[in-house]
Amino acid sequence: MPQTRYNHKYRPLVQKLRKEMTEEEKHLWYDFLRELPVQVRRQKQFGDYIVDFYCSSAKLVIELDGAQHYEGAMPEKDRKRDAWLESLGLRVVRIDNLEIKRNFDGVCAYLWELMGCEGKKNK
Repeated sequence: MPQTRYNHKYRPLVQKLRKEMTEEEKHLWYDFLRELPVQVRRQKQFGDYIVDFYCSSAKLVIELDGAQHYEGAMPEKDRKRDAWLESLGLRVVRIDNLEIKRNFDGVCAYLWELMGCEGKKNK
């Protein structure tokens, strides 16, 4: 199993990313994820990686992808990162930022189902 110990050197970056979330991350967090009946963490560290959102009960990583994820070397880096996270037994879901803007309700319904929230009430 890959090394997943918490690395304190990333703490300042994690805190910075939480304070400087993208508009799409803010929308998903404040208007959906933080009120779920399951715990979701934002900017969660796994080894040398920091994921946008993580639901431990569903072992689900949620990544929001802007345009930079489709350019240059980023697609290959994302594939390697996803493979490493999946080797930990995690499921990685990538959602395009445009999908958040155009189909927010659909994205929320999809995530609700993936996190096993059926039959549970929001906080």
